[in-house]
Amino acid sequence: MSERARDDEEARRIEAQQRKRVEQARKEDSAARFGRVYPIGREDYTREVTDASRIDAEDDDNERGTGVVCFLYKDGIPRSDRTSKHIRDLASKYPRTKFVSIVGDKCIADLPDSRVPMIIVYRKGEIRNQIIAWGADRDRSQEELEAILLVTGALDITEAHLLAQADARDDDLSDEDEEEIDNDKSSRMRSAATSVNARAPKNIRGPARKSGDSDSDFEFDL
Repeated sequence: MSERARDDEEARRIEAQQRKRVEQARKEDSAARFGRVYPIGREDYTREVTDASRIDAEDDDNERGTGVVCFLYKDGIPRSDRTSKHIRDLASKYPRTKFVSIVGDKCIADLPDSRVPMIIVYRKGEIRNQIIAWGADRDRSQEELEAILLVTGALDITEAHLLAQADARDDDLSDEDEEEIDNDKSSRMRSAATSVNARAPKNIRGPARKSGDSDSDFEFDL
């Protein structure tokens, strides 16, 4: 094959990949329902969190419900302020997930500052995880929080995310490795989906909830 023919073939391959990504991005944009953090009050909790997590996305054939991340915060506490920024950034990055925020002691009466910030993850009407005093032990990065929310099933991995990660890695690979990377993308999608659907322990850095506790009444074991 001549050098010009190889160049033409490479150009066609790149163009096909770009068309695929544009189409995928268009589909994901149409499925994105949120994209920001929604402030709520205590009286809104059941409707905006528990009930909202039961709603399936229009393109969700598996009926997995909606990932809802409830962020309990208090202004002026450094770790809470840092986490608030991370939550806003993740809400923008994962617009298929619903992020809501509420002042901690407005949600749970007499919530001590030592338990703030608290992050509660819901899907299909159930608590998937409860993170207490995030960042109290040390400064925590957005990447650490993102990883936990992925494992607990709050965030939906999309093909666009995986392709972006693959592109970053592909920059450091030789041409002979590219075909293997392309063939492996579908398997990474399946692996990521498995991780997202996995259930993690319901509490991180906090005690287990008592049996019979009602999330709508906020009877968390504090």
